[in-house]
Amino acid sequence: MDNKDGQSSPHTQKTGWRKTLIDKRQNLADQAWRNELLQRVMRVWLIERPEAVIGAYWPIKGEFDPLPALFRWQEAGLEEDARAAQRQRRIALPVVNKVDKTLSFHTWFPGCPMEEDAYGIPKPKDTEVVQPSLIFVPCVGYGPGGFRLGYGGGFYDRTLAQLQPKPFTVGLGYDFGWLPELQPEAHDIPLDAILCDTGVMWPEHQR
Repeated sequence: MDNKDGQSSPHTQKTGWRKTLIDKRQNLADQAWRNELLQRVMRVWLIERPEAVIGAYWPIKGEFDPLPALFRWQEAGLEEDARAAQRQRRIALPVVNKVDKTLSFHTWFPGCPMEEDAYGIPKPKDTEVVQPSLIFVPCVGYGPGGFRLGYGGGFYDRTLAQLQPKPFTVGLGYDFGWLPELQPEAHDIPLDAILCDTGVMWPEHQR
């Protein structure tokens, strides 16, 4: 729907961007190559991070899969500090609360029992609930100020608005997801960093 000046509304713009970027993502001829590049960016970026519990996501609709890089991070932690069990690195995946449409994070590990949530997305079954101090967030697109274009459900914004202490948030996406005209809405919460297949997009590489 256009506004009275003949321009598309922010909602209409976002719907169009969302469709274009998801379609492109799901039909990438070079996706395996891009994924390998982003795995490397993640692994290098994680080297100096202090967090021991990291939240991520189960990839859908052609999203980049962060779990291989996080499993490497977890294994490296065990090798570095095998005796300090209290500092064992843990990975967690989100589970939707159907009542308030927020996310809780449940421990995940390779081979972990999984089941589908109400939206058909796999989630850990009967594992411990944890609160990550760093969360990797999937991005359909992203723009100035560290703002993210997601699927429009608002799950991450509602979750981040109420988590205390607030976790460090990192968006993951492809370089073609950059949207210089993306404008935040009142409920949007900026990410602390954004990584893509060509490097760190935010905040170091502001455009």
